[in-house]
Amino acid sequence: MPKEVELVPLTQLESGETGIVTDILGSQETVKRLQAMGISPGVNICKISAMILHGPVVIRIKNTELALGFRMASKILVRKDGRFEN
Repeated sequence: MPKEVELVPLTQLESGETGIVTDILGSQETVKRLQAMGISPGVNICKISAMILHGPVVIRIKNTELALGFRMASKILVRKDGRFEN
């Protein structure tokens, strides 16, 4: 039986958890802004920040760390891969 894929907003990842971007919700402007930062479907992403209610979300893509507003981060859907990075 195939394993179900769990898609969640980036904001729901735990600190250190990784995933693969599957989709970006929102306006074309939002999608373009995130793509300019290197965030697009197929990209591996790691959430660095701890869970802070509606605070900024810090992520790592390759060797680059970025801080996103909570609302923008909630528009990024990821497929959790269950790995944690140190």
